[in-house]
Amino acid sequence: MADFVIIGGGGYGAGVAWELARRGADVHLLEAKTIASGASGGLGKRGVRANGRDVRELPLMKRAYDIWPILHEQLEATTGYERSGHLLLLERDNDLAHAKTMRWMQEQQGIPSRWITQEEVRELEPHLTHDIQAAVFCPLDGIADHTATTRGYAQAAARLGALVEENTPVNALEIKNEIVTAVITAAGQRIEVKKQVLLLSNAHVPGFLMQELGINLPVWELLPQVMLTEVVDPMPINHLIGHAHRTLAMKACGRQIMISGGWRGRENPLTGQPETQPDQIEGNRAEATAVYPILAGVGIAEADTSRRELIAVDGIPIIDQLPAASNMIFATGWSGHGWAITPAVVELLADWALTGKRSPLFEPFRYTRFL
Repeated sequence: MADFVIIGGGGYGAGVAWELARRGADVHLLEAKTIASGASGGLGKRGVRANGRDVRELPLMKRAYDIWPILHEQLEATTGYERSGHLLLLERDNDLAHAKTMRWMQEQQGIPSRWITQEEVRELEPHLTHDIQAAVFCPLDGIADHTATTRGYAQAAARLGALVEENTPVNALEIKNEIVTAVITAAGQRIEVKKQVLLLSNAHVPGFLMQELGINLPVWELLPQVMLTEVVDPMPINHLIGHAHRTLAMKACGRQIMISGGWRGRENPLTGQPETQPDQIEGNRAEATAVYPILAGVGIAEADTSRRELIAVDGIPIIDQLPAASNMIFATGWSGHGWAITPAVVELLADWALTGKRSPLFEPFRYTRFL
């Protein structure tokens, strides 16, 4: 029995467990595998980025800017957070006007954003291709260690009294009069819910809502690819890097470079397990080399496509509560860019669970926007 039962031990589940526990709440966190075993874990680091983000998410990112620099102190754990700044690179003429408008919009939302000329870009990133014409620069953007932060959230929650159970998948809900009264684990354990359930297990959420409530979410699953190069010395990248039209994101991770941006793995049709694909690895490396020619010949040390992600049809998450289970808040469909806003979202989810009042910042993410 617990006041608050959280399903899912990724960044959002572990983060909300900590936020609730530090406010004195009775919390039980259930994770099907291990903490950070899904999209909140894996190779390298993740971008903490406002630059180029959907305008509906920018208020959350602005709030997260204030939390990230002090989060390691609050958790008493490493987060690997670094404020390196993000450059959105512009290589084609027809991207320039859009990028200037985007920069203006970000400024209106309180996100410091600067237009950087070709000469200034070269000063910041001397090893870039000469084809880059300009960039939008967000100096408050950076990177963080998603695995360490997620585990730090869970450990801090446990120190404050939250019960954190790994290897405990949830198979069903017990619902009476549109109230979730208990969750049922795969082992048949019945865990009574006194106040709220928070369903935050991302890839598990759509199937679970269909099974329990008959609710269909407009999301689909993909297998994002992340790669780490061999050791590069000297390091040619100084900032978090994005690109206006190439499928590419890059960041320094110690003496290696993490390359990602949308290239994908595929499921093995016989085993159902994710697998990397040689063409996707080579395609992603070719994009990186086109932008940083100095990387020609640098090998890939490791590639991973095992961390499943859900993409919402309109590219932003779904965060809501449904009448058929009125004491259950769910969140999913982070669309490959949910990590940066995690500290702000978990704070507001905890507020909602404790007070029953949804933040206005969550209004754009309602399920009803699709209906």
